[in-house]
Amino acid sequence: MKHQQLTPFPDGFLWGASTSAYQVEGAWNEGGKGPSVIDKATFSDKITDFTVTSDHYHRFKQDVALFAELGLRTYRFSIAWSRLFPQGSGELNAEGVAFYQQLIDELRHHNIEPLVTLYHFDLPWALQEKGGWSDPATIDAFVHFARTAFELYGDRVNYWLTINEQNMMILKGDVIGTLPPGTPDPQKTLYQQNHHMMLAQAKAMIACHEMLPQAKIGPAPNISCVYPASSRPEDVLAANNFTSIRNWLYLDLACFGHYNAVAWSFMREKGYLPTITEQEMAILRQGKPDFIAFNYYASATVGADLPYSNGEQEAGKLLDQQLAGIDTIVYVGVENRWLKKNQFNWYIDPVGFRITARQIYERYRLTLIVTENGLGAFDELTADNKVHDDYRIAYLHDHIEQLQLAISDGVELFGYCPWSAIDLVSTHQGIRKRYGFIYVNRDEHDLKDLARFKKKSFSWYQRVIQTNGQNLSEGVDY
Repeated sequence: MKHQQLTPFPDGFLWGASTSAYQVEGAWNEGGKGPSVIDKATFSDKITDFTVTSDHYHRFKQDVALFAELGLRTYRFSIAWSRLFPQGSGELNAEGVAFYQQLIDELRHHNIEPLVTLYHFDLPWALQEKGGWSDPATIDAFVHFARTAFELYGDRVNYWLTINEQNMMILKGDVIGTLPPGTPDPQKTLYQQNHHMMLAQAKAMIACHEMLPQAKIGPAPNISCVYPASSRPEDVLAANNFTSIRNWLYLDLACFGHYNAVAWSFMREKGYLPTITEQEMAILRQGKPDFIAFNYYASATVGADLPYSNGEQEAGKLLDQQLAGIDTIVYVGVENRWLKKNQFNWYIDPVGFRITARQIYERYRLTLIVTENGLGAFDELTADNKVHDDYRIAYLHDHIEQLQLAISDGVELFGYCPWSAIDLVSTHQGIRKRYGFIYVNRDEHDLKDLARFKKKSFSWYQRVIQTNGQNLSEGVDY
């Protein structure tokens, strides 16, 4: 649809930016924090670990002041579960409680709305040793953690996210680190874990509505529209298959309380069906989100069979979470010749952003917020401490433009939080792959002084926020 006149971003639109605890806080073993699965993971010695990251734990007041200067109306961050409960359950850690009290108070002091993610990949190690999400006891531990967070911070936090990118943890469990190496029958295990996470999420949403009637809560999956490789009916069917398996399985459970029919058929065919009870399904039907948060980086393209797959097969063996993958009886990830790629082989598809927002809203009719969208790049700090990241400005410009078109299409959207507010450690490419509006002066193994410097994109996004998205011009004083 080509609009004669665009609908403006709504008044009070939550322009924001995002981070996660394990990627930005550092202080991995300070303040009483227990180890998480991230702290125990093995990474290449060519990239940094997650012990210091951006040192936000010690510098949050400086960072929040910069967020306020940027003009953020909301800041999406996660609570490190093992900072509150070092063993995942049991004794509450007072120092961890105090850290998030101070962070939230600092945000409130600067009139920035906290948007809190309860779980962002960092399961406490003590729970992982007992089976992690394969153990039903982890459901109860998560609900206790969530209820504790609601009780501690609910008087100042109005927006909550349950689980970040649950679909990526299941689809790419070997990459994200959900499964311990050598897990027998890994796919069946992952889909059982998914069911347990869904139950944990539903119970957390029920608890939030009981404890904080003024608050709103929702899931935060990574959603991408899926294109067929051609108009051949078999390719369209493959795209429909992958859409159900990648996207709707997770949101249908969260919003409707039932399993997506195509995804259920896929799991049954493969022998992946989880063990479930009718009582559990009743809980899933009871737990209703108030909104849907979604992360979007790129679209996907799939075909019905291998002859189409002449590119993605060779691109990193399909391990990257943004690539579709291959299941030859269901779908085959293929190259899309119409799209450009960034330096990490991810597609750049702003129009796909609009399509994705429309598809989610049309299916669920719940208001949306974008909780991740951004461009990772090898930024360079100049001698005068500047970063001329015009490529990031161009990426964000094109995506925000398409977001306004989605609003003009009728999509109800209340916020946009690109990834990321400040440079942080990328899960697979370390600190060199930077996303932030604020540069953190460190290298993979040299912490330098960890000083903060505003990038050119900082000035640009600042103006976007000041004009409520009316001025997206890429020219900006810097």
